[in-house]
This record gives sequence, C-alpha cells and structure tokens, in this order.
Amino acid sequence: MKLAVVRERRDAEKRVAASPDTVKKLIGLGFELTVEKGAGQGASILDSEFVEAGAKIADTIDDTIADAEVIFSVQGLEAGQLASVKNGAIQLSALNPFAERERLDAYAKAGLTAFAMEFVPRITRAQSMDILSSQSNLAGYKAVLDAASHYGRGMPMMMTAAGTVAPAKVMVMGAGVAGLQAIATAKRLGAIVSATDVRPVAKEQVESLGGKFVMVEDEETAAAETSGGYAREMSDEYKVKQAALISETLAKQDIAITTALIPGRPAPMLITEEMVKSMKPGSVIVDLAVEAGGNCELSKPGEIVEINGVTIVGYRNVPSRLAADASVLFAKNLLNFITPHVKDGVLTVDYEDEIISESLVTKDGAVVHSRLLEG
Repeated sequence: MKLAVVRERRDAEKRVAASPDTVKKLIGLGFELTVEKGAGQGASILDSEFVEAGAKIADTIDDTIADAEVIFSVQGLEAGQLASVKNGAIQLSALNPFAERERLDAYAKAGLTAFAMEFVPRITRAQSMDILSSQSNLAGYKAVLDAASHYGRGMPMMMTAAGTVAPAKVMVMGAGVAGLQAIATAKRLGAIVSATDVRPVAKEQVESLGGKFVMVEDEETAAAETSGGYAREMSDEYKVKQAALISETLAKQDIAITTALIPGRPAPMLITEEMVKSMKPGSVIVDLAVEAGGNCELSKPGEIVEINGVTIVGYRNVPSRLAADASVLFAKNLLNFITPHVKDGVLTVDYEDEIISESLVTKDGAVVHSRLLEG
C-alpha cells in the first residue's frame, strides 16, 4: 500500500501532513511512504528525517501521488494536480468544503475518495482525529502572543520602585477550543481576562480558567449549542442585546481576541466599526475568524490595519504560524483516523462507521455528503 505525503502550495501554508514519528507508525501498519521533496521544510522537518524514518523522497508531485492508494495533505490537492491520481485513491485533508465546492466536483470527476477532516464528528471516539480542535488550540495560544506583540504595554501587573504598571484587560469573544486556550494563555501572562459566548455551558469553562463571563442570558441561549458542540446562529433580537453588552464591555478593554465561527456560514459580526472607535488608542484586536469573513467589521485578511489608534490583526492561517507543532498534531490526527481501518497490512475502510460516513465528501465519481447536497 503506497501512502503519499504532498508538499503544500497555498500561500501562508507551512504545515505538512506527516511527521517522522507518524511515518514510522504508518510503515508499521504496512504502508510504503513517499514524501514529496521539501514537504516538511516550512515545519522545520528535513527530507533526511523522513528518509531516516523509512520514507522515500519524490522530486515532483506527480511522482509522489502516482499509484498511491492514500494521500495525506493539509489543505488537499488542487484541481490541477489530479492527473496522476489513481482512481479510487483516498485523500485525508482539510478541504473547506462549503467554500470550495468546485474543487470537490473535480475530485469526484477524478475518482478521488476524499475525506474532509473538518467534518469528523465531535464524539468521544473521534477526539484524537479532530483537526479543528488540535489546530484551534494552537491558534488561540498564538493569538494572545500576536496581541501582546502589537500591544504597546506589558500584560501583567508589575510593581517597581518607579511605580506600578497596571495589568492589561483582555476580552476573548467565543469560548470554543481557540477561545479557551486564549483565555488560559492571557491569564498565564498576567492579564485580567473576560470572555463571551452564546452558549451558557461556556460560563463554567471560562470561570474555571479564571476569566469573567459576559453574556446576555435569556430563553434563546438555552438552545444556543448544536448537537455537535458548535454555537448556533442567534436571532437578530438577541444579537442586538448582546451587541449592547459587548459594546459597553469592549470600551474598557485593552485587547480583544475574536474566535467565533459557525460551520458553513460566514463568521458572525461581533465588533462593529462603532465599537472599534469606542476602544482606547493603543488597543489591539486579533480576529481569528478573518478568513471566514471576520468577527470584526474592519479586519482585513492577511493585513494589520490601524483605525483611530486601534490595531486590528488579521493574520491568515494562524496555526501555520506555529507550523512545527501544528504539523505534528495534524499528522497525528490523520494517523489516528486511518489506523482503525488497517488490519494485517490491508486497508479496508468501514463506510458504515459514523466517523467515516460523516467525513466522506466524494466517492465513486460523486459528491456524497448530505450537508453539501442540501438546497
């Protein structure tokens, strides 16, 4: 069984879908590993390290994926890279399926059996395969460091002979995996942290990390979480009430980190232009949802802008800014996904398995996921 690991080509993507450790484990399962030349360079993994782990190095992407039964990639093959794909080959990657339907159609036409790792269900058995959690955790951490680097003051309280430096006030908007890690990181740096989320269950999690929970609580919030653990989009009436509370709170903050995302939908608008203008000069906003439209009205993908003295940070692909660690975790997610389906050196995918059926997007020449066929 040949398994190919390709070099990523998208802008700002430095991750790789395998590590020397997962290469060894995959070979132990019975795979023959071929890694495209330079695939690990952005994550500080040399070709020689893959070779030492037992992989072969191929000079081109065509040589890498030719005859491969399984393809590992961070962001998936592009439509123009499918000529050498073996019919029925399996690809594991992140695919941004709602926004890139044309690419999925090309996969189907090429006979690629593609799994969108973003669709892995949030069930206990699949936690070790969840790329959204592993990558969001790093993004939340990095967002605080990015905020600190752009903030012109210190984060913790400092008592010196010359006087006392007050701690920074940080507000985290969205208390999912990224938000909770941002809260924990900001607290470790000595900031005073508050957080908001539409899900009441987040209150206990925020407070357990030492943050203050800010939320409009009413009948609607009781149903604010989906069965998959994500936040639902709230009504316009609720958004008005929550915006008023957030606006009042935000004006007192030094740093805001926004992390709110709704799968398959544009990111909810949390910080309006008016709110930005209410913040103190020198304040910083880090928008982790910028690639999905942004939680801040004034953020721009891939840019750092300043409005009325407020710095708005809109880095793309934040996990890739910690490429070495992000790659190790991503690679382990893929390894954990495929391992249960390899027995005695033979890959036999159980398409009745809930994890498989929920993440499968193309098979047998068609786009097959129900969420992509709706409407």
